[in-house]
Amino acid sequence: MLNNSIVENKKMGNQPKANVLITGCSTGIGFAIAETMARNGYNVFATMRNPQKAPGLAQLAARENLPVTILTMDVDDGKSVQTAVDEVLSRAGQIDVLVNNAGIAPIGSVEEMPFETFYAVTQTNYLGTLRCIQAVLPGMRQRQSGCIINVTSVSGKIYSPCFGAYAASKAAVEALSESLAGEVGQFGIRVALVEPGVIDTPLIDKFAGLPVSSVYPNHIRLKAYLSASASHHVMPETVADMVLTILSEGHTAFRNPVGADAAPLLGYRASLADEDWIAAGSVDEETWAARMGRLGMDVRKHM
Repeated sequence: MLNNSIVENKKMGNQPKANVLITGCSTGIGFAIAETMARNGYNVFATMRNPQKAPGLAQLAARENLPVTILTMDVDDGKSVQTAVDEVLSRAGQIDVLVNNAGIAPIGSVEEMPFETFYAVTQTNYLGTLRCIQAVLPGMRQRQSGCIINVTSVSGKIYSPCFGAYAASKAAVEALSESLAGEVGQFGIRVALVEPGVIDTPLIDKFAGLPVSSVYPNHIRLKAYLSASASHHVMPETVADMVLTILSEGHTAFRNPVGADAAPLLGYRASLADEDWIAAGSVDEETWAARMGRLGMDVRKHM
């Protein structure tokens, strides 16, 4: 929930105008969150690194008269973040909800992935989230109201071979969010996590098209798993619906998995001792494929 006045407006049948700042809205999950929230009466400020290269959301908003304002924001750049936040404040007066969604997800082993790629993933996924949080928190704390929703991943709890850079960044956001929630709750600010499994977005298509050049067989297995999961066609709107659920009255869950494979994966990992999970990275291809099959993932045709 946001604050008592908004809850009261809902009870009276009035349409609340909560101001929502969302990062990473050019395509996929961020686009879906922005569209869904706008269609549900929120005043949306949708940010992206290069709006000129991704005009789809602006065109949709203009065509259907949706309350969406497109702003430039590079979450890797503290000045860019502050400029965007200041622009929202000048236009709307306050930020009620921050949705941290911007992220990148390269595949590669710890040995073979360049250090610069690890740095880039950390800059965007973790430090980008932190920059946005620090920019909006003073206003929320002073008003004693607000909600911060961080889109992480099941990879923030499940550390798969050849996904180390991404998993580490999402695990960092999970840890940061839990610490933050304990700090800001006393100021009327809520923090929640959305933990998607594999969602059918343009990012998955990029994975499928990348050539595999690795001494680690886990690389092609991860690509196969991602492609098999994407074939279930869990669309970005599923994540957007979860964001709406988090903001609904009475919803209090901190961690919110979403997607066809999210709960099975989390359950599978929880059923294994750490040593057994690590050992699973060294099984032969047929054994691995059979295990994925038991999770409902037909990986063989993607290998």
